[in-house]
Amino acid sequence: MTRRSLPLRSIAAALLAAVLAAQPARSALFDDDEARKRIEQTNQRVAQVEKQLGDRIAALEAQLKSQGLVELFSQVEQLKSDVARLRGQIEVLNHEQEQVQKRQRDLYIDLDSRLRRLEGGPGASATPAGGGAAGAPAPSGPAPNAPSAAAADVPAAPAAAVAGRPGAGTPDAANEQKSYDAALDQFKAGNYGAAIAGFASFVKTFPKSPLAPSAQYWIGNAQFAQKDYRAAIASQRQLVAAYPDSQKVPDALLNIATSQFELGDGAASRRTLEQLIAKHPQSEAAGKARQRLAIR
Repeated sequence: MTRRSLPLRSIAAALLAAVLAAQPARSALFDDDEARKRIEQTNQRVAQVEKQLGDRIAALEAQLKSQGLVELFSQVEQLKSDVARLRGQIEVLNHEQEQVQKRQRDLYIDLDSRLRRLEGGPGASATPAGGGAAGAPAPSGPAPNAPSAAAADVPAAPAAAVAGRPGAGTPDAANEQKSYDAALDQFKAGNYGAAIAGFASFVKTFPKSPLAPSAQYWIGNAQFAQKDYRAAIASQRQLVAAYPDSQKVPDALLNIATSQFELGDGAASRRTLEQLIAKHPQSEAAGKARQRLAIR
């Protein structure tokens, strides 16, 4: 009995030892599972933190982008407003320039009309009874209606000028007036090229007409309006040379001085203005020349 119990005891001891030996292994297995769980939890928290940080960074970027677009949009709107304001100012300046040009044309036309009346050209008003028709040859004796001081620049022998053209009231005289008026209408309309051609044709066709100096003067003015200042100077000098006694000469000299000034030759412009004042001190153009010299 004792001998049989020994093996059983040995077996029981071995089993007990095996059980005891298995306890640490099971415990170690449980410890690994717990560590994995904690690692997974930690990874989840890290992922959540990363997601939160990513969301916050994206929100900040969106906010910055939004603020940049708003600022850019504001700048664009400001530029649009500035452009609109500048366009309005340009329109106002263009309108003022058109009005100034219109007033200048009206002034030129008014001066031309008055000079035509003084020179006794076609279309001038008839003289009082007893004074004879406008443009008729002067009587041999002293005329009862002597020309006024304003007509001092009229040629000394108007009869000679009249003799070179058809008499007033004839079809040729009507054509002369029509040709001149047609060129003047082109100038009024701002068709300066057509006006130059019309006045040049008039001067060539009617070189002895009392209107020829005015036509030559308007050629220079039309060239000045085209900003062809050198051509304007040449045309006005041609007037001064061909018609030195015309009342258009002071205005031609003033136009020459203005053209020289536009070309940047201030010294030549000053000399021309001084020449104008010296030769035609009582003219309206001389008054303007004095004003310009006082400013410069």
